Amino acid sequence: MTAPDFVVVGHAVRDLAGDGWRLGGTVTFAAVQAHRLGLSVGIVTAAAADLDVQAELPFAQVVQHPSAATTCFENVYVAGQRRQSVRSRADAIPRDIVPDAWRAAPIVLLGPVLGEIAPDFGASFASAPLCGVSAQGWLRTVDSAGHVQHTAWAGEPFWRGCDVLFVSDEDLGDGGDALDRWTREVPAVAMTESWKGARLCTHGTWRRMDAFPEVEVDPTGAGDTFATALLVRLRETGDLLASARFGAAAASLSVSGVGVTSIPGREEIEARLRQYPEVALR
Repeated sequence: MTAPDFVVVGHAVRDLAGDGWRLGGTVTFAAVQAHRLGLSVGIVTAAAADLDVQAELPFAQVVQHPSAATTCFENVYVAGQRRQSVRSRADAIPRDIVPDAWRAAPIVLLGPVLGEIAPDFGASFASAPLCGVSAQGWLRTVDSAGHVQHTAWAGEPFWRGCDVLFVSDEDLGDGGDALDRWTREVPAVAMTESWKGARLCTHGTWRRMDAFPEVEVDPTGAGDTFATALLVRLRETGDLLASARFGAAAASLSVSGVGVTSIPGREEIEARLRQYPEVALR
């Protein structure tokens, strides 16, 4: 099994919609964005036999750990706020299923949706030149009714060894202490703020950027698109500020359609950057 350019780890998700279900989860949105930017993609996930991730994402190399169930979410947006319920949940993803050849992939993104990755999972990719971590899946619990709740992380640092940590203001809740710690211990922290834009912290200094204008149809996965495009561009250029702007442009385009249908390619992103030169970190 050859090493892909981009490896993403996390549960593939059945996202329930009014007309059935769509494939979701960070692995889905990240894999599609990386593919549309011209990278070869590897996915490490867990799901039951009712979800064939390889068939759903045929462009990728997929390692799917067998599970008794598949993670299934129901997402409802009210006044711009997402309310999530968990209908079923797949097993945790074991570290030993990662192919040896993938452990030094050029770009890695750890993207759990609900604690399915152990906090030390990043050690599997200690040789990877660029590792991003999405904090979202470690900052969630499920109540007795199946509703997703945001919670502070009290375990071992899941961000250890990562180069860029991604979090949304929605997932962070009131976790200001955690954010302060991350900015001290991680080289770069990127926080998305939905329609308000994004913030980026490096060397203890925060910069802010407005969102690129777009008519929002479906915001699901925009943060994953942002993270993936940022990492891809950072690997190409080494310019973190320009890469954050590239990621934000990609995310703005992704919300204009349903699911993965509007995740953009490179030419679309570059056109958006030229269209709005005033949208930049400051």
